[in-house]
Amino acid sequence: MSKGSELEGYCIDLISELSKKLGFNYKLHLVKDNRYGALDSSGNWNGMIGEIIRGEADLAVAPLTLTAVREQYVDMTTPFMQTGIGFILRKDLAFQESTFSLLSPFSTDMWVGILIAFLLTGLCIFLVGRISPTEWAEPDADEHSFTLLHSFWYITGALTLQGAGPHPKALSGRLVSAIWWLFAVMLLACYFGNFNAMLHSNSKHVSIKSFEDLANQDVIDYGTVEAGSTMQFFKNSNNAVYRRISQHMERKKSYVSSMEEGVRRAQEGNFAFIGEAVSLDLAAARYCKLTRSQEVIAMRAYSIAAPLGSPLVKNLTVAILQLSESGELTYLRDKWWASSCMGDDGDHTSEALQPNDLRGLFLLLGLGLSVGLLLALLELVSRAHNQKSCCSLLTAELSRRFGSGGESAEQDCSEKSKA
Repeated sequence: MSKGSELEGYCIDLISELSKKLGFNYKLHLVKDNRYGALDSSGNWNGMIGEIIRGEADLAVAPLTLTAVREQYVDMTTPFMQTGIGFILRKDLAFQESTFSLLSPFSTDMWVGILIAFLLTGLCIFLVGRISPTEWAEPDADEHSFTLLHSFWYITGALTLQGAGPHPKALSGRLVSAIWWLFAVMLLACYFGNFNAMLHSNSKHVSIKSFEDLANQDVIDYGTVEAGSTMQFFKNSNNAVYRRISQHMERKKSYVSSMEEGVRRAQEGNFAFIGEAVSLDLAAARYCKLTRSQEVIAMRAYSIAAPLGSPLVKNLTVAILQLSESGELTYLRDKWWASSCMGDDGDHTSEALQPNDLRGLFLLLGLGLSVGLLLALLELVSRAHNQKSCCSLLTAELSRRFGSGGESAEQDCSEKSKA
């Protein structure tokens, strides 16, 4: 099809930049058999390499791997991109076991939020116990029962669904306690519910992180593009693991006809598609359900193919090097490999809960703590409603409860109790 059609991508931009540098016009067409190129049983080349050899095309611009066999039949430019072999599969199948699996029901942000809520609630209980006259009637004579240490011990008991007396007597203290108990019960229900879902999730049955993991299991099927360079790598490899992978694909006939089919099968689940890491990264950036393996093997490169003796090869090589040195190739890579997830139909497995999943619960706790502190202040104000100077009395009361006088009273009472 002609230039300016609906075709787009890295290679389209690459050939456009090369045509500007070298001053040539071009027409694009898709390879008829949708293959990159390999020798068939009769010794003929198919795919892009076959069209180049037969003169049906002047250039093959694609993620075409530079190999020794192809170099014997066509001329190939200097590589425009480096890559290796990896595999993609659904994220739930690439589950990684963790030593701290007990923490997995909640995300890190969630645990931080719970810690902050715990500290704020303990501080609120302590403040309510100090401010409310029902909790601490005479700061100069009585001992304060809700110390900071006891406040945190009290709310810790709620987290374990166990009481830790003494309990608050004032309305404000009881409100804060009730809100914290409700928060703790709902939090524990969410934790154990998500933990149970993770235990029974299918992703627990297998954990795939490397090619060795892939070869050592038979739950997930895997394959690569038929008659491609990746298939030839595994078939000709002397590595025992890679030979087992090749034998598995031969036995199960799990090859795919194109990369698009491999990506589609990986999205459907229970299938790992093996291919060039760069192409797999592009698929993972487009489809959020997919992830690429961290392990990359057999480093190789992508090149442009031309007929043997073509005068274009030398000029294309120079132009590619100039684009690389100017940063244009890096720009194109960042442009097309930027993450833009699509096609996610909403299916998901059990994942760690995030703070926004329970934001209503956190808001309820914050509201309860605020109302509890306000009620404690109102209780202290109501005690001075018959006094002429309410503000002066309130200031004096707060000074007694939080100043040195209250602390010295506690120390005196403590010494008396010890005696």
